[in-house]
Amino acid sequence: MSDKLQRTLVLLKPDALNRGLIGEIMHRFERVGLKIAGLKLVWSDKDTALKHYSEDLAKRRGQKVRDMMVGMITSGPVVAIAIEGVEAVEVVRKIVGETEPKSAAPGTIRGDFAHLSFSHADKSQKAVFNLIHASSSPEEAVMELSYWFLPYELQDHHPDYTRFTLLE
Repeated sequence: MSDKLQRTLVLLKPDALNRGLIGEIMHRFERVGLKIAGLKLVWSDKDTALKHYSEDLAKRRGQKVRDMMVGMITSGPVVAIAIEGVEAVEVVRKIVGETEPKSAAPGTIRGDFAHLSFSHADKSQKAVFNLIHASSSPEEAVMELSYWFLPYELQDHHPDYTRFTLLE
């Protein structure tokens, strides 16, 4: 894969599935020319959730927040998606929107379908239901993809990217 061609992880969390938003969300990635390289519906076990929500989260937001996020991601099935494209990590993050739903711009996934704030979640002692996870860096994407996909589950097919002028 070239420096510009990347794979990244997207997780549609249990709240996205409960609200029936899988197709709408996937459509947003496909319509800009991003490629689905892996896709599966899974129910996360606690070990995978603890890897995904690492000790770093506990250091930044506290162990209680980490525990709530692990509880949320293991509360129902998730759709794990490996997305590939030119500078996919950055493109996907823009489509997804800010992590805190109330701060996400209209037109982004979180801006259009979620509205909760960190302060509300903290006061309610609940995880932030923000529908979706997207890797924040190319390095994080490589690590996270390995938590959710075995190498043979990622497909290497070659659509003609040259016809997608938005990505060049």
